[in-house]
Amino acid sequence: MMDFSQIVPALPALWQGMLLTLKLLVLAVLGGVALGTLLALARLSHNRTLSFLAGFYVNYFRSIPLLLVITWFYFVVPFIIGWLTGTNQPIGAFTSCLIAFMMFEAAYYCEIVRAGIQSISRGQVNAAYALGMNYRQTMQLVILPQAFRKMTPLLLQQSIILFQDTSLVYAVGLMDFLNTARSQGDITGYLHEFLLFAGFVYFIVSFGASRLVKRLQKRLTV
Repeated sequence: MMDFSQIVPALPALWQGMLLTLKLLVLAVLGGVALGTLLALARLSHNRTLSFLAGFYVNYFRSIPLLLVITWFYFVVPFIIGWLTGTNQPIGAFTSCLIAFMMFEAAYYCEIVRAGIQSISRGQVNAAYALGMNYRQTMQLVILPQAFRKMTPLLLQQSIILFQDTSLVYAVGLMDFLNTARSQGDITGYLHEFLLFAGFVYFIVSFGASRLVKRLQKRLTV
């Protein structure tokens, strides 16, 4: 018979794991969207070299498993940062995972942003140029604000997927929510109960966020 009584004493540790998961999620989303926007602008650029490099980046990261990227970056990023800074200070699993998530998710955010930009009519671009705006001003003041309004639901939906994918940091020993639940289960001898509880929490958060995204999508559509 299942016994969930050991979960209550472990709630402080589980909360710390959830805080780490949320911190990783927020930073990865912010960095991923920023990098994805730059990649989208590069893909839409008339410069063929820039467009090709951005396209290669997107296709490459969308063709390999996220778990493999996390593992690669865990071993490679310290060497790269050490080479750039001339120091041998360890950067830790959190930083390497954050960089991995940012660069991996940027490939997906790029396609969302690119589709959002392309959904804006060319007439608005021409009107902005007619008013004397340059390319940067047109994108910053006219195109991107409208594009982000349209693609906000898709960006949030991708962020929900990223929330679920953060559980993959177990591969490098980072104590996120799921890994903390597994560890507490091993310590108390109630592994199945802790994993069921973790799955329930992921379901509630993901399902609730998805419902909010659908409501937001209907409001933005109206």
